[in-house]
Amino acid sequence: MQTQNRILDDLAKVASSAMGAAAGMRGEVEARIREQFERIISQMDVVPREEFDVMKAVAVKAREESEDLAEKVTALEARLAKLEGAAKTPPKSTTAKKAAPKKSD
Repeated sequence: MQTQNRILDDLAKVASSAMGAAAGMRGEVEARIREQFERIISQMDVVPREEFDVMKAVAVKAREESEDLAEKVTALEARLAKLEGAAKTPPKSTTAKKAAPKKSD
């Protein structure tokens, strides 16, 4: 019976050693893959996330300001059209029109 336990203990030790080696290899493979991806990405013309976020905020602000300016221009154009329309119509006379004399029958 002891021989069976000893064999099982030896098998367990071998299995745990193999698992440890596999875990070590896994970590090494992940590190190598990460290095490869970082090298490939650094060679590409890719913008870092921080710069992208900053430029996105700038673009959003510029769009909001553009929309505000468009609203102001529209309001000013309406006001100008109203003023030009008022300038084209003749001013109302302050004196009363003379009534035509009535013909006597």
